[in-house]
Amino acid sequence: MKLSMIFLLFMFYSFIGWIMEIVFTWFKDKTLVNRGFLMGPYCPIYGSGCILIILLLNKYFNDPIALFIMSLVICSILEYMSSYIMEKLFKARWWDYSDRKFNINGRICLETLIPFGLLGCLLMYVINPFVSNILLLIPSKVLDAIAIILFIIFVIDMITSYSIITKIHLSSRQIVMDNTEEITNKVRKYIYNHSKFGKRLIKSFPGIKILDKKYEKRK
Repeated sequence: MKLSMIFLLFMFYSFIGWIMEIVFTWFKDKTLVNRGFLMGPYCPIYGSGCILIILLLNKYFNDPIALFIMSLVICSILEYMSSYIMEKLFKARWWDYSDRKFNINGRICLETLIPFGLLGCLLMYVINPFVSNILLLIPSKVLDAIAIILFIIFVIDMITSYSIITKIHLSSRQIVMDNTEEITNKVRKYIYNHSKFGKRLIKSFPGIKILDKKYEKRK
């Protein structure tokens, strides 16, 4: 599979993941929220998960049970590592499943992973063959050009978003409180008042928890 094809599939499934998050939030909170860590309409964790399933699990195509289990495993590792890395980079917990049964360190839980296993099967048997066949109808040069343009936009978005979140993190370190909840509330207020992207980020991740090293040491 061509690199441009892989990237376009990544962007497509990242966009679909973004749509899924919006729909889920709508049904849960009855409000429209631009979900995602980046400014653009995509959630890379979904695109990454789909690409890993497509590239690594093709050998399980004729075994739906194995495909379901391996999809669940891949998604669980990806979600856990994404939570861990983002927490280390920004000193913030972006989602937390600690209040749900069968969770591991609050980063992943069985309740969310089983649907991903089912979606992995749906992806391999229905969605990806359909999407891939449509992309194959596009001339190769046009496909490459679209991939390059989207890649440039995606990289700029990554750099810009990282820069903004880093500034937010630095400002949050100036706040020293006696418990994590108060730190979180102060940082949420600071972000909302000082950054347009921060306002969207707070709405996208209402459960974000800021971790403060000074507080952790005292604790």
